[in-house]
Amino acid sequence: MSPSVLEFHEVICPACLPAGPSSHKVGTMAEKFDCYYCREALQGKKYVQKDGHHYCVSCFDKFCANTCVECHKPIGADSKEVHYKTRHWHDTCFHCTKCRRPLANETFVAKDYKILCNKCATKEDSPKCKGCSKPIVAGDQNVEYKGTIWHKDCFTCSNCKQVIGTGSFFPKGEDFYCVTCHEVKFAKHCVKCNKAITSGGITYQDQPWHAECFVCVTCSKKLAGQRFTAVEDQYYCVDCYKNFVAKKCAGCKNPITGFGKGSSVVAYEGQSWHDYCFHCKKCSVNLANKRFVFHEEQVYCPDCAKKL
Repeated sequence: MSPSVLEFHEVICPACLPAGPSSHKVGTMAEKFDCYYCREALQGKKYVQKDGHHYCVSCFDKFCANTCVECHKPIGADSKEVHYKTRHWHDTCFHCTKCRRPLANETFVAKDYKILCNKCATKEDSPKCKGCSKPIVAGDQNVEYKGTIWHKDCFTCSNCKQVIGTGSFFPKGEDFYCVTCHEVKFAKHCVKCNKAITSGGITYQDQPWHAECFVCVTCSKKLAGQRFTAVEDQYYCVDCYKNFVAKKCAGCKNPITGFGKGSSVVAYEGQSWHDYCFHCKKCSVNLANKRFVFHEEQVYCPDCAKKL
């Protein structure tokens, strides 16, 4: 929308009448002529010429004068008039709708039936701050999030009301929280260090952990995404479990981890075997899930036990 420049039409005494066209003229004539309305003789008197007719000043003011859209009073023959499209003002009534700045000698912008100075028109077209509802104009520091905009100092935490500005924040519905308030109100807390989990994290048995806190109790290797074993609320990587925790098979002497082959275990008299290692000492028949005889720390099938 480009600014418009107003045109003035001033009615003056005959001696001061300027040359050139205008909306109405005041003048004198040597020949006899009358007012269009009252028929009073106008010869030698001040009159107004408009639309091909002549009027005495009194009749012009009464019947022909335009009405000022601001003060709603007639714009008389002796008044300065400003017009824009179909509307008319006294020059002293023509001002910015917002700031009341006189615009009779200034450029202006017409918007939504309002007359605005250039400065107010700029503000009118500027986005409004969600916080204070005032315009955000060129040069203002602002924060924008999902199509909504704030002055930098108006973007505050919904809980503590401190300015977030361009800092980190967490959206929650229509509210926004600084990092500290979000941690207090919403963040899960790690079961190991009890500090808030602001991003990432893992869950094991419905309990939250920082990934860096969920580690092997022996070597501190991170266990997230890795195979591990839990023993009495302690967590071990596979290697540490094999080396420091797992029982050793009485048959092959290797750790019984419960992983892969040999996940089934045979336990008897305080000893443990992989199921594939639990066989007769004499004939080597596998005795897992079968009857056996335990003699002098060795395992035998019933037939071989009879021959001892």
